Amino acid sequence: MKGTNLGEFEELLLLVVASLYPDAYGVAIREEIIASSGRTAALGAIHAALGRLEEKGFLKSDLDSATPTRGGRRKRLFTLTTAGKQALEHNRQLRNHLWDRIPEISWKNIQVSGYYY
Repeated sequence: MKGTNLGEFEELLLLVVASLYPDAYGVAIREEIIASSGRTAALGAIHAALGRLEEKGFLKSDLDSATPTRGGRRKRLFTLTTAGKQALEHNRQLRNHLWDRIPEISWKNIQVSGYYY
């Protein structure tokens, strides 16, 4: 398995693929990213990242059967692997651990636009 670290975009893709199961394919993934995060991403960038995640062993893909509505083209459907689930769980645990370590007082000393909260 190549590299196990997840970037922010890769983590977002894994979460979206898991949430769209069993219908996670390029266009649906892009639409969900836009709807959920308000973030835009080129379909080419999504496919490239999905390929990297598959190389790392975090995703697997299979071709769906052809349909007349897609002009006979087949969809590449992505699913999360056990390694992908473990990577997401690791990221979640790390973030939760760090969030839990932030003392309440530090939130009171944050200055935003000249004001302290």
